Amino acid sequence: MSSLSPLRFEPYYKPVLWGGERIASFKGLPPHNEPIGESWEISGLEGYESKVSEGQFMGMTIDRLLSIHGEEILGQRLYNLYGNKFPLLIKFIDASKDLSVQVHPDDTLAAKRHNCWGKTELWYTLDPAPGAYLYSGLQSSITPERLKEHIANNTFSDVLAKFYPSRGDLFYLPAGRIHSIGAGNLILEIQQTSDITYRVYDYNRTDLNGKKRELHIDLALDAIDFRVHEDYMRHVDPLSNREIVLKECPFFSSSLISADNRFRLQVSRYNSFRIVIATKGNGAIADNWGNEVSIRQGNTLLIPASTRWIDIIPCSGPLEVVTAYIQ
Repeated sequence: MSSLSPLRFEPYYKPVLWGGERIASFKGLPPHNEPIGESWEISGLEGYESKVSEGQFMGMTIDRLLSIHGEEILGQRLYNLYGNKFPLLIKFIDASKDLSVQVHPDDTLAAKRHNCWGKTELWYTLDPAPGAYLYSGLQSSITPERLKEHIANNTFSDVLAKFYPSRGDLFYLPAGRIHSIGAGNLILEIQQTSDITYRVYDYNRTDLNGKKRELHIDLALDAIDFRVHEDYMRHVDPLSNREIVLKECPFFSSSLISADNRFRLQVSRYNSFRIVIATKGNGAIADNWGNEVSIRQGNTLLIPASTRWIDIIPCSGPLEVVTAYIQ
């Protein structure tokens, strides 16, 4: 058995025109010099592989780390499935402007077209501004032909299911579910390791050169689920010193824990790593090997699958964390 300690990585801060300054503020960091839309906390995406930020593996990319300690970090079952490619991508998203309406392909379509995984994702809303909204799914079932008509008439948002989220709202977005994040939202996203996005609608906006951004309507038509579902959103209130399952799906599972005092979380029961993302408060994470690392709001840690358990230790008030793993 390995005594690998919890792993911390260097976030990749993605500058985009629709980004803002809230990610730095949420993390308690100085503001960036440009608008940041996303902080990639842990990524195995090719070209954007996360690097360990401290300890004996400092500077090592996650794919290189998995080539040495893959079974210990992922667990044998998952390492046999995913090899040296980390299967999840963890992000914070700050939308200071409306994002485009988009959809992602499933594994089958993505493999056929792009030779990669599809993209199923989960949003956990952190701090929506007053009046902030987002779209998840459809208000009513429509045909591909009607979808094209709405896009041409600039009325596409009329057919989308619109929500005004509060902190702790949960949105599950399986591949094929059309969606968009509106201005004023700060969101934690858990997703498959994929960056394939089909832009369906962009409000007829133009860039600085007066050019409209490319749409991918023909590609999207084969990916969109045109049906209406009832699971677009649910609200989750944390319970003190309890683990609440947020979502279980074939690609990942997630849970919420609010620790008022030392709380023990079993890691080894799923033979999977655990990602721990602090969404409120500060404290420490200790493991059965005797390792202890600090954690605060906006920090993300990867707990190796070889770990039997961790203690979530709050300091100066409750420590809330969201975890991600694969059953």
